[in-house]
Amino acid sequence: MNKRDYYEVLGVPRGAPKEEIKKAYRRLALELHPDKHPGDKEAEERFKEINEAYAVLSDPEKRRTYDRFGTVSPSGPVGFEDFDLGFGSVFENLFEGFFGTAGRRRASAERGADLRYNLEISLEEVAFGTEREIVVPRLEVCPSCRGTGARGGTQPSPCWT
Repeated sequence: MNKRDYYEVLGVPRGAPKEEIKKAYRRLALELHPDKHPGDKEAEERFKEINEAYAVLSDPEKRRTYDRFGTVSPSGPVGFEDFDLGFGSVFENLFEGFFGTAGRRRASAERGADLRYNLEISLEEVAFGTEREIVVPRLEVCPSCRGTGARGGTQPSPCWT
């Protein structure tokens, strides 16, 4: 399926500033919203098309790629949810034969990727910068009972270490 030019979809010129793109998107989104056209498949498809165009043109990096290549993917137009250039997987597949499991390493989560810490800072700290030391709470296996709760024996008993 050939996709229309994203600038044409939103009705803006190629060099349009971000504000003009946003204004055009909002106008079209209100006009073509599925709630205003229940059951109209053509309006629904057009609504998806303007959302895709806005997703690309409102993101500076995606817009640069689109302006340069006419798409956000080297293989051609892609769906709304897939804007990755995919060079990493190309190189992983290329070198997998040389290094064995190069492609499988990315599948596992990196250690600590699931840790999160919410930190509140003041506007002054944002403006002038700040440095804080934080302690991220995490679960660890107890060195004495190794997580069983037993103190040296086989029967579970309170572990106070």
